[in-house]
Amino acid sequence: MKNNFPKILLILFSVFAVSCSDDDTLSHTNVSAVNALYAPADNTFFDLGAQSSAVFEWEAAKAEDNGVVLYDVVFDREGGDFSNPVYVMPSDGNGFQRTLNISFSDLNKIAGLAGIETESIGKLIWTVNSSKGINIQKSSVSGIFEVLRPGGFPVPDQLFISGTGSEGGTIQTEAVPFKKTGASTFEIYTKLSSGDYQFITRKNGTPEVFYIDEGDLQENGATAYSGDDKVYRIKVDFSDGSTTMTEIKKIELWFAPNAEFSFEYVYAGKGTWKAENKLIVFRQETWGRDERYKFRFTVNQNETDSFEWLGSSNADNNRPDGNVPPAYWYMFAVSSDQWSNCFKFASAVDNHNVNSLIDFSGTAPAYTHNFTVL
Repeated sequence: MKNNFPKILLILFSVFAVSCSDDDTLSHTNVSAVNALYAPADNTFFDLGAQSSAVFEWEAAKAEDNGVVLYDVVFDREGGDFSNPVYVMPSDGNGFQRTLNISFSDLNKIAGLAGIETESIGKLIWTVNSSKGINIQKSSVSGIFEVLRPGGFPVPDQLFISGTGSEGGTIQTEAVPFKKTGASTFEIYTKLSSGDYQFITRKNGTPEVFYIDEGDLQENGATAYSGDDKVYRIKVDFSDGSTTMTEIKKIELWFAPNAEFSFEYVYAGKGTWKAENKLIVFRQETWGRDERYKFRFTVNQNETDSFEWLGSSNADNNRPDGNVPPAYWYMFAVSSDQWSNCFKFASAVDNHNVNSLIDFSGTAPAYTHNFTVL
């Protein structure tokens, strides 16, 4: 009979070795919890309207294998228990350092997620989780600090309008873009219909959401709109949370030589207006044919009508040809003077019908216009 005793010993030894190896692997992922928080001291006050940052610091945790430890800083509402934190952020150095230098701008976002209103004081609590990527150790200690949120909001990179009363409807990817007009300001020309609308910071994923409440920008809601369809210019300033809504009632082409309006544009959607099949005839003067023009917008704000004139950045222009840069057609606020800052039609336009487009969309490089000879 064949002796299998050595083979059985070998099998038992292999099982024991694998078991020990697994235990070693698990032990190498063990770390201690953070036992002390150093900064900021409890009840430290931060005015988040300043251009500054805060430094969070804590005692080092220890790894069973004497290797590196990863840290996450966990923020929660006052009275929370960190079981459903409002924000988790890795420490400096992608989680390897026992400090976190965080901007007031990011703290302002966290305070907003915790439900602290703008221009209000509230408290946040914080703690630190330690790990080696798994086996997370939650600290039993926590800190608390106080913040004053500024009147404005952190400025997003982009902004869109969405909602049942917007031109893009409720499908997030169809949201209509604003144009960024300054460091903290956005502007859109758009039509509102009966329904609601809100402003979102991205067309995919989970955006930040803003809305207008009695003229002020607020977070996480929508603005109801009722009544007739109207075209508005909506301005938003994130630095102070202010908004301005101006109805665009009419856009007309001012033909300076005749001191009259040649025709009116029709809103075509998403910040554009069109005039189709319009005859353009220059005025004959003793020195030649005059072709100067600009635009007048009739607007309404706070139930009062007024005029805004849009024209060239140049006080005077030469007649354009095919070599003029796109910037020639860009439109700027100008005076109501009959002649100043007028554009000139191209020679090919005289005595011809044209289609014209005014483009004030958020995707245009600048507010502009064009003419196409039919």
